Amino acid sequence: MPSFEIEGKLLRKYDAESKSASFQAREFVLEIPDGNYPQFIKFQLTQDRCAAIDAFTEGEQVKVHFDLRGREWQGKYFTNLNAWRIEKASAAAAAPAAADPDYDFPTASDEPAHVNEDLPF
Repeated sequence: MPSFEIEGKLLRKYDAESKSASFQAREFVLEIPDGNYPQFIKFQLTQDRCAAIDAFTEGEQVKVHFDLRGREWQGKYFTNLNAWRIEKASAAAAAPAAADPDYDFPTASDEPAHVNEDLPF
């Protein structure tokens, strides 16, 4: 199964919960920028990985490596984002990139005067 990674702000971390005598899980939420409406994504840590989030504080930018997990129980289907590694976000992703002072971004006035009339778009 492929693994994924995503960066975002650690919004909330919850305490570990014992789901049974031999299984524990811990959830946390990342805030991911997505235009005008940020996404709030909940991840799960299990077993000995529950402590992996302890080194990070709410509000910190982190990178989460995770797998998709799905299961069926009594005719219902569940999906988990199962985190297996958490690290500080890269400096480039955590801070907005500064514009290069030697490069001028094009504007609407930079559009060519002659447009090819044969193009269908």
